[in-house]
Amino acid sequence: MSTGGEKVANIKSAKKRIKTAKVRTLRNKSTKSRIKTETKKFLSFVEANDLENATKQLNALSSYINKAANKNVFHKKTAARKVSSLSRVLNTIKK
Repeated sequence: MSTGGEKVANIKSAKKRIKTAKVRTLRNKSTKSRIKTETKKFLSFVEANDLENATKQLNALSSYINKAANKNVFHKKTAARKVSSLSRVLNTIKK
């Protein structure tokens, strides 16, 4: 009989791990989704050559990315690479 893809654990600690993994997965998904949304906003400001709003958005975005790295949603080097890449994009409109 199929259980619909859900894992069935007999040990109490294994049941808890399954539950916490679900919670963390949802939290990670929402964090990544928010970062993607904020990145799109930032890129729209850059496209419009709106330096002031783009700078504010980059500050907020880098904060979200660094918090995600601290919570192990992203690896620290991945977060640094994302912030660096976005900073380079901002520098193109500063010139």
